[in-house]
Amino acid sequence: MDAGFHPEGRETRERFPCEVLSTVYIKVLDTSRWYVSIYGYPLFNQYMKKDIVLMVATPPKAAAKSTIEFQELWDEKLRFFLVTDKEAVSESDKETYKLFDEVLFVNFDSDLSMSKALAPYRGNILVATCRSESNMPKFKKIIPHIPYVKTPLPSSIAWSIDKLEMRRRFNAFDPKITPKYMLVEDATHKTINRVEEKIGFPLIVKPTGLASSLLVTIAYHHEELEKVLKNVFRKVNILSKQFKGNEQPKVLVEQFMEGSMYSIDAYVSSKGTTYFCPMVSVKTGKEAGFDDFFGYQQMTPTRLKTSSIEEARSVTEKAIHALGLRSTTAHVELMRTEDGWKVIEVGPRIGGFRHTMYELSYGINHTANDILIRIPRKPKIPRKILGYTSVFKIFSKNPGIITTLKGVKKIKELSSFISVVVNKKVGDRTYSASNGGKSVFNVTLFNEDRPKLLADIRRMEKMIEIKTMARKKS
Repeated sequence: MDAGFHPEGRETRERFPCEVLSTVYIKVLDTSRWYVSIYGYPLFNQYMKKDIVLMVATPPKAAAKSTIEFQELWDEKLRFFLVTDKEAVSESDKETYKLFDEVLFVNFDSDLSMSKALAPYRGNILVATCRSESNMPKFKKIIPHIPYVKTPLPSSIAWSIDKLEMRRRFNAFDPKITPKYMLVEDATHKTINRVEEKIGFPLIVKPTGLASSLLVTIAYHHEELEKVLKNVFRKVNILSKQFKGNEQPKVLVEQFMEGSMYSIDAYVSSKGTTYFCPMVSVKTGKEAGFDDFFGYQQMTPTRLKTSSIEEARSVTEKAIHALGLRSTTAHVELMRTEDGWKVIEVGPRIGGFRHTMYELSYGINHTANDILIRIPRKPKIPRKILGYTSVFKIFSKNPGIITTLKGVKKIKELSSFISVVVNKKVGDRTYSASNGGKSVFNVTLFNEDRPKLLADIRRMEKMIEIKTMARKKS
């Protein structure tokens, strides 16, 4: 391994054998500074003291914790900074903030505020990352203030968080990877007739700038489309403010792709080289009997043939390059149709639940790789299958006030049980995912044996009982 640097320009190059996860120290001529490496790669010299991992916008506690656990791979002490505009009000936020060495409060609408906060640390920032889809606009605003840190281009992030701009770039790069689409501005009969003529039914209605599944709705005929559009236009601006949507939302109508849904995370280097993680199959809420469109079940490994996986990777790489993404992890949702693989969306971030799923099924440290690719260094992606992982987002089929919630304790007795995160309790109000609702609880199951996992999934679904009523009785 080549290494060596001296601030006056003299170099020393020595080659050392090293193993994965070993630390190599190389003393530089005429200075007490040392190189440090991870995964056998030299990363930085201490003369520059690049030791800050910057996380932009308040992350969930689990995401913050997994990022900070990256420290375990380093012999040299790192500093973990959070840049946020949100005061720690809830107990969850307070606990999250305690994990960081520093919390920098900024106004993301003020260049001066961001510049002042980051100025003392600019030369020390090793990487910058953001784990939340809804916080990507804030990450985009921070990037100009850390110009010598490898990050995605702000324009690439902007295209990734605007569904219309994303579709336009897919279409320009390769029309075969994207469904037909059009922008709509009202719910008049003239507009609906144009949609019928250009797109046809069934179709998907989705705001361009809202995160997750907010207001994403399927329409199967003229009358349903009219009703859906009126509802979306009535709620879109309110929800954008309430859930801090990505820029000013517009309304996009696109062809409904019939097929099987999958997703894949990939690491994109500063030069555009793409390293693929294993694929994940996705069962939507519609498939599970909900009148809603969200990822009900995610599972890895998949049953796809090698040839199908290669085709999916090819389409994924085209979508990533169409958006010009670099120095980031990309989360890509795909649909396998009779006409081949089509791209649903691309996000410049780690996918939901992916750190846990990839760690359990393959021993992949997804968070560590997300940081490595931004340094940049080649990620480590073990391929040996350790077992089968499935994650569920459990919603109530009828939104309202929860009156009965059964099954959570029994699920913990399953042999495949890993974890359950409860978001709602009896007495809380639930909403559909399309209206910004949060799941009642999330469940993670794992088993080395696929049939045993499937059996426990069946048991779990039989255990769950969620009842609601439209409103509380007076």
